[in-house]
Amino acid sequence: MTWTAPEATRTVGPLAGSERETLTTFLAFYRSTLLQKCAGLTGRQLAEQTVEPSNLTLLGLIRHMAKVERYWFRQGLAGLSLPSMYDPEKGKDADFEDLSPDRAPEDYARLTEEIRLADEAAADVSLDTTLTWRGSVYSLRTVYVHMIAEYARHIGHADLLRERLDGTTGA
Repeated sequence: MTWTAPEATRTVGPLAGSERETLTTFLAFYRSTLLQKCAGLTGRQLAEQTVEPSNLTLLGLIRHMAKVERYWFRQGLAGLSLPSMYDPEKGKDADFEDLSPDRAPEDYARLTEEIRLADEAAADVSLDTTLTWRGSVYSLRTVYVHMIAEYARHIGHADLLRERLDGTTGA
């Protein structure tokens, strides 16, 4: 039996609310949009490079966002010391380049788990709480804005990749 990415329901929330509710709602929307762009595709399709010469694939985006979620929320915000998610000897782009269609179910599950753990790490933390990365200080508020921008940028990539794979387009 061939694995396919599960159907994903896009998370929508109120368009008026507190600052935190607005940030978490928009992040949840973009997270679920990436999963929706992958729904119904096999591991082989997710790993297919469709926009040459770019090495971008939907599976690479899944892996990349799992790494980004882990970094900003669990390592940066929660201060956890965690091993590299991908083989550091493969280089900084291993999330995009060292992928296998056979590992797609695990990579997809890793992203959904990192999202859950990220939400857990940030749940009771003030938006004014700070972390330092590469000599710069970031508030949790800024991390949310960064993550929303990161997902939004990659959703644009995912749109192109998906359309090239099977013609599927959509918001």
